[in-house]
Amino acid sequence: MNDDLVRILAVDDHEMIVLGYKYTLEATEFDDFKVVVNTAASYEKGKAEIESSSKRLPYDIILLDISMFPESAKENRSGEDLGLLAKQISPTSKIVFLSSFSDSYRINNILKVINPDGYMVKSEVDEKTLQDMVKTVLAKPPYYTAAALQAIRRKMANEDQIDERDKKILYQLSIGTKTKDISSIVAAASTTVENRKRQLKVIFGVENGNDFALIEEARKRGFI
Repeated sequence: MNDDLVRILAVDDHEMIVLGYKYTLEATEFDDFKVVVNTAASYEKGKAEIESSSKRLPYDIILLDISMFPESAKENRSGEDLGLLAKQISPTSKIVFLSSFSDSYRINNILKVINPDGYMVKSEVDEKTLQDMVKTVLAKPPYYTAAALQAIRRKMANEDQIDERDKKILYQLSIGTKTKDISSIVAAASTTVENRKRQLKVIFGVENGNDFALIEEARKRGFI
């Protein structure tokens, strides 16, 4: 973030949608910052904008639709492709998907492949959720709308998502081990441990809670 100015890029091939994001967020009076939103109507234009800004002043947040009609019919590019590219060339930017897709498979695949900082189902997007998303991803991502969370939980309920490394992380948290020290114990980067903690909170339904809430829920479920 550049002092008190938050720069956002919204990429969607529906102009009225991105203009809605722009007008809503730029009109919002946030407590500690002001928002400016730039828009792009295609994969290629979004790519060019991300590449250009990464050399000067990277965007704080990049909002991506999944379905994008490419400018060239010879290429089939999507928001997922652009999300992967943004992760590479603008690693400090927060990536948030806003899509009409609400199925569990699509959402969970994006979370697995791209690990974005948020996912919003368009039918749930309004002024409040947009404002909450910006505040959350800047301070303590990820941010999910209700349908996205439901899709995540539905998949978690059908699969065994708690492996031995997760159990080690939970145990170390329960005995007061710091995250930076847990990373060496489980042979994973600190960022990986933090990401897994966030996912465990989603699995246990305490995504808005602290580590203590995670530990208590894990203990109730017999994991520690």
